[in-house]
Amino acid sequence: MTEIGAAAMAPSAEVPGLMLSTDDEAALPAPVALQFDAVYAEHFDFVWRNLRRLGVRDGELRDAAQDAFLVVHRRLATFDGIGSVRAWLYSIVRRVASDSRRSRRRKELVEPAPAESIADPRGREPERDAMQQHALRQLLQLLAQLDEDKREVLILCDLEEMSAKEAGESLGLNLNTVYSRLRAARQELRLGLEHLQRVGRQP
Repeated sequence: MTEIGAAAMAPSAEVPGLMLSTDDEAALPAPVALQFDAVYAEHFDFVWRNLRRLGVRDGELRDAAQDAFLVVHRRLATFDGIGSVRAWLYSIVRRVASDSRRSRRRKELVEPAPAESIADPRGREPERDAMQQHALRQLLQLLAQLDEDKREVLILCDLEEMSAKEAGESLGLNLNTVYSRLRAARQELRLGLEHLQRVGRQP
């Protein structure tokens, strides 16, 4: 679907009831060493667009992205490489987005800034084309109408094109739950899009 479709393991690591031999320890995966600059450069767009998809308003995106990468910088050494970087990042993004929404509600901010007014803070204008702007606004409107659990699965599987397994890792869900929520979210999104199209055709 387009827009309208990262501490080495202690050598004496123990598991109750299980003793690891030297050979077993040697077979364990090596920890993944990530550099913050590389993570920032490669995944900034992922963080930015998913903060927006999770309800962070345009005027708050820069601060929210900065908050997310401050968390990334602080926790990068804890990433063990077992899951994907994107799955780990998304767990940070969803918490930052939730904090941003909660803060906004406390401040009683009502009027959102128009989507087309925001430029990428690195100097690009992501929504230059008028049709893309319209499609983005429609997508954000439809996503906002979904329950949060359905919205997150849809974002990861259909918009970010993660596998169901990777989405489950991001959200702490089993595969059956991922598939069930994804089916429901797709159905609701389709119905919502059909409604928007009908309204758009009315004189």
